[in-house]
Amino acid sequence: MARPDIITIPILPLGMVNAFLLIVPGGAVLIDAGLPGSERKIRRALAEAGLTSADLKLIVVTHGHIDHAGDARALRDLSGAPILMHEADIAYCQGEQPLLRPTGAFGRIFKMTGAIEAPFPHFTPDIVLSGSEERSLTEFGVKGRVLPTSGHTPGSISLLMDDGTVFAGDLAASGILLGGIALRNRPRQPPFEEDPAEVAASLRMLLERGARRFYLGHGGPLGAAAIQRHVARLERPSAMQGATRLKSAVSEAD
Repeated sequence: MARPDIITIPILPLGMVNAFLLIVPGGAVLIDAGLPGSERKIRRALAEAGLTSADLKLIVVTHGHIDHAGDARALRDLSGAPILMHEADIAYCQGEQPLLRPTGAFGRIFKMTGAIEAPFPHFTPDIVLSGSEERSLTEFGVKGRVLPTSGHTPGSISLLMDDGTVFAGDLAASGILLGGIALRNRPRQPPFEEDPAEVAASLRMLLERGARRFYLGHGGPLGAAAIQRHVARLERPSAMQGATRLKSAVSEAD
């Protein structure tokens, strides 16, 4: 089974929001569905690879935020491809508001806009990971596994391929503001992160299991050394204490 070609789909320009196509024998696998209305961009990427929406074999949703899951139902309706995600984020795709814990000033301002809390078409995934369950994607032409990597959200997942390529959703970001735009070689936290300690543990697990190149929902891609530096920053006592204080403040506000 050959290594699939990777096509980055700019859902928003300059790497601000990314989705990815893996071109596999007889079709393609989509990593994240983008914002509502993204199907035109995804169909264009398929067409440039000589494929149509009918060639889409699987839609992997790394987590239940609108910029990753917003067009999943429309793309499933269009292609017939099943949606795979983790059970812990299903509620976010059925109308429950995500728990948004800003990681900095931009996150606080962005949350005030309400953009990430906007409604999108509800759906129930066809393939559901539970707890610490993993899932091989060999049947879809991908030499790799989907792993639970909680932290950004409880049900965040990543696709780790046998060659060390990993599609990690929003476990990390790079660039400025939302991500992308500039300074894309510098890892940072995304605007929101539910549990930074779990993020650090998930990223460390991916590194220990051989992840070498990280494709991200915002900015990227990044190499393992950059991710290791990011994990070290997340694991500093001051960062952990700050995250604990933030979680306590949010819990009290709720």
